[in-house]
Amino acid sequence: MRILVIEDDTLLGDAIQAGLKQSGYAVDWMKDGVSAEQALATEPYAAVVLDLGLPRLSGLEVLRRLRRRNAPLPVLILTAMDTVDDRIKGLDAGADDYLIKPFDMGELAARLRALIRRASGKSEPFLEIAGVRLDPAAHRVLYRDRPVELSAKEFALLHALMLNAGKVLSRAQLEEQLYAWGDEIESNAVEVHIHHLRRKLFPELIETIRGVGYLMPRDKGN
Repeated sequence: MRILVIEDDTLLGDAIQAGLKQSGYAVDWMKDGVSAEQALATEPYAAVVLDLGLPRLSGLEVLRRLRRRNAPLPVLILTAMDTVDDRIKGLDAGADDYLIKPFDMGELAARLRALIRRASGKSEPFLEIAGVRLDPAAHRVLYRDRPVELSAKEFALLHALMLNAGKVLSRAQLEEQLYAWGDEIESNAVEVHIHHLRRKLFPELIETIRGVGYLMPRDKGN
């Protein structure tokens, strides 16, 4: 999953980016409101971590403009502004969650998982299709109750496909969810990861729709 972090504090932003990457996310990091708004207008993200006290354009204004475009993107405000009035303003502007600095990195990651899960219409904390169970919190995959070892990118790709079960995702769409700005992408990276997932799980789990992309059916036996 690809996350946008909007934070002007260099040390904190670097720590958040490193922590979320360790949790398996691809992370883009913007340090001001104008750059953040441009990124939100052009790039697909699974969720946003938004500071309020930003240079050039405030976090609240970034959020208001995002919601005026009717973008359903989950937004978690992460700020030192901790009064009740501050929280009310943030939530009323369109935030989905509000976390006060200082914070625990594990809690931030858990809140993001919950936001992404709800945005995808999922109620359970894990995903399960055709005997494959993916637990985002534990970063674990089971197939027929047996653990399956996946690389970070294989796990992220499987997560994206399971969240979008029943939808065809193009290679470009999958790359956008797996890689942040500056990441090196091999021309056949998605195909290689798909091949490995089929081999480690079972071949029919992921369908190739020729000329379009890849599909994980909502419920498929094997």
